Amino acid sequence: MIKQGVDSSNGPKTRLPLFPIFIRILFSDEAHFWLNGYQQTKLPHLKANPQVYVETPLHPEKLTVWCALWAGGIIGPYFFKNDEGHNVTVDGNRYRAMNTNFFIPKLNNHDVQELWFQQDGATCHTARATIDLLKDTFGERLISRFGPVNWPPRSCDLTPLDYFLWGYVKSLVYADKPQTLDHLEDNIRRVIADIRPQMLEKVIENWTSRLDYIRARRGSPMPEIIFKM
Repeated sequence: MIKQGVDSSNGPKTRLPLFPIFIRILFSDEAHFWLNGYQQTKLPHLKANPQVYVETPLHPEKLTVWCALWAGGIIGPYFFKNDEGHNVTVDGNRYRAMNTNFFIPKLNNHDVQELWFQQDGATCHTARATIDLLKDTFGERLISRFGPVNWPPRSCDLTPLDYFLWGYVKSLVYADKPQTLDHLEDNIRRVIADIRPQMLEKVIENWTSRLDYIRARRGSPMPEIIFKM
């Protein structure tokens, strides 16, 4: 069984010195949640019935949400908003502000020396000032493009957020058909807060099985990641 840490502002620092490295990785990512449940597709012009017209907003309202997930819990959600409280998408400055004002202070509840941090290679994540900020916190335990340990491109489906968290949350937050962004935001907060440690344990176990599959494949495109750590 994987022992769980505590993400509580009043709780003790979390220490995981005996566990393999993958248990101590904070996986992070953003996702869009559209108010009307709108989903992007690779071929939006194809319809099952070309005679049926489906009306969708040209610019649907959405929330951009960030989380970090690890065996010890979930840090977040964080909703990207401007100074006026309006929902916005991510850019480099907003992402760096999120790390400075939200994420890094949350780490006060944990022994940071035992944790690694992973992010994908999105441009908003990899500005020099952002990488320097994250290296100040995690040192060589940063898994990122332009970081000490590279996170390979086109591998987002390996992260627990992509193959579990976002799909799980989206499957639940639209059940009561939220009509406002505030309602949708409340649903997202509630669903994430209700995720139990036992579920995260299964998610991390699933992640290790995915790595085992990649290790077993000849010519793995990711020899530099995790496996050598």
